[in-house]
Amino acid sequence: MPAMAQSVDAKTNEAAEPESLTDGFHLVIDALKLNDINTIYGVPGIPITDLGRFAQAEGMRVISFRHEQHAGNAAAIAGFLTQKPGICLTVSAPGFLNGLTALANATTNCFPMILISGSSEREIVDLQQGDYEEMDQLAIAKPLCKAAFRVLHAEDIGIAVARAIRAAVSGRPGGVYLDLPAKLLGQVMEAEAGRKSLVKVVDPAPRQIPAPDAVARALEVLKGAKRPLIILGKGAAYARADADIRALVEKSGIPYLPMSMAKGLLPDDHPQSAGPARSLVLKEADVVMLIGARLNWLLSHGKGKSWGEPGSKTFIQIDIEPREMDSNLEIAAPLVGDIGSCVSALLQGIDGDWQAPPSEWTDAITERKEKNVAKMSSKLLSNSLPMDFHSALGALRSIVKERPDAILVNEGANTLDFARSIIDMYQPRKRLDVGTWGIMGIGMGAAVAAAVETGKPVLAVEGDSAFGFSGMEIETICRYNLPVCVVVFNNNGIYRGTDVNPSGGPDVATTVFVKDSRYDKMMEAFGGVGVHATTPDELSRAVNEAMDSGKPTLVNAVIDEKAGTESGRIGNLNPQSVVSKT
Repeated sequence: MPAMAQSVDAKTNEAAEPESLTDGFHLVIDALKLNDINTIYGVPGIPITDLGRFAQAEGMRVISFRHEQHAGNAAAIAGFLTQKPGICLTVSAPGFLNGLTALANATTNCFPMILISGSSEREIVDLQQGDYEEMDQLAIAKPLCKAAFRVLHAEDIGIAVARAIRAAVSGRPGGVYLDLPAKLLGQVMEAEAGRKSLVKVVDPAPRQIPAPDAVARALEVLKGAKRPLIILGKGAAYARADADIRALVEKSGIPYLPMSMAKGLLPDDHPQSAGPARSLVLKEADVVMLIGARLNWLLSHGKGKSWGEPGSKTFIQIDIEPREMDSNLEIAAPLVGDIGSCVSALLQGIDGDWQAPPSEWTDAITERKEKNVAKMSSKLLSNSLPMDFHSALGALRSIVKERPDAILVNEGANTLDFARSIIDMYQPRKRLDVGTWGIMGIGMGAAVAAAVETGKPVLAVEGDSAFGFSGMEIETICRYNLPVCVVVFNNNGIYRGTDVNPSGGPDVATTVFVKDSRYDKMMEAFGGVGVHATTPDELSRAVNEAMDSGKPTLVNAVIDEKAGTESGRIGNLNPQSVVSKT
């Protein structure tokens, strides 16, 4: 709220009418609210503690975390879920650096996010005079985000926030850094002038219409395909062109393969889903259309044995970033534009003369799907003791099917890899996971943001190693009484808990944790519900009760410590030593 100052009339020496003033704190808040941003994720401290207090007083929701990286991960996921930049607020220097990891990850994943950090005064930083938490944060942030801005004058706050919003959501979304020196926040100016300095961003993410000849080229390539395949990436989920994407898939008759965060754009049990036949379709398809997906490591760069013979594929790619084309392989039909506009244009070109893919292709996919599903079903129904990944995820698979509106957060090594193929999704933007970098530690931040932004129940399925990165945030979940159920797959270590120290020394192996840890007791310590589950039935009962109650819950799911595999299904990324010591 604006401050009031009383001036004195120089001629009469009498008090004049109070003059309404504002300051940097309130201008930042007013600029965000003007642009319909009403939630901040962060960690309070010097020099931004009062910014959080004032924001809360002005009706904003301020969610305080225990560590800035997790606040940043929450802000990034908020951006993915809302198409508005999620806001992360941190202190200077170390706090900024903690948030920077999340900012870089948001940029890599194309999630709109703004990291706002307090900082030391420029005149001291530039002379390196040793200020409190002195650091040139703008210079450090620039290489790791889409844009970075510093504000030195209160009257520039409005335009700076507007530029940050536009940079975060326009084109290919990503992270933006906004540097606010401590002195800026206390700067005072007339309230009316401050109000006029604010900017309401108009059309922050304008449509980018594809060229007609590019659309015609893509359609021509599709029409010539004998074994076409559509790959849906998380960019397609972010675009919220759900109806048109489904219409394109169904009208064309082309099988589709969803990447993990695109699962649910069409239900995973849709007849055209090729998920259970992934290996077959990647190897045998002759034309592949990428919608919001990139030929990065998650798709083996479009190369290698999983893709069949070199040169056997023709690629169509829809992306808003022209530089993405030909990043790994030649893209025969690049379609540059926003996904909604591109898919809509393709739909218009699929007319009455369109020929569905040959039945030989679709029948082969169906046959492989049925074979793989049958092979897996017996594993999912196992009641083994202790549980393995299949039997535990089989129990959770049924729960998600019964609660398609709930949001699934998933991270780990084996826990992530198996869950991606076992747990089906039925609605878009209901699966949140490690994304493009495949990093650990996004779990609790994503769970908090999902609950705050959607109000829906959240099921976070965590490997015990992954949970360790952000586990303290269960206190945050309890503090805000969020409807989050965390399931920790506890197999006593990274990949497995059976490794031994090869030297025979007293230290445990580098991948082994404390045996039989009780993560459920951590949740109880903060007033939440803790459950120890050793069978699929116990796991199912505990999760159902948690999802029904909406109470913060952690289920310690005991998994056979021998069940894991090295690096899940991407163990080939670990280089192999060719040297042996004798």
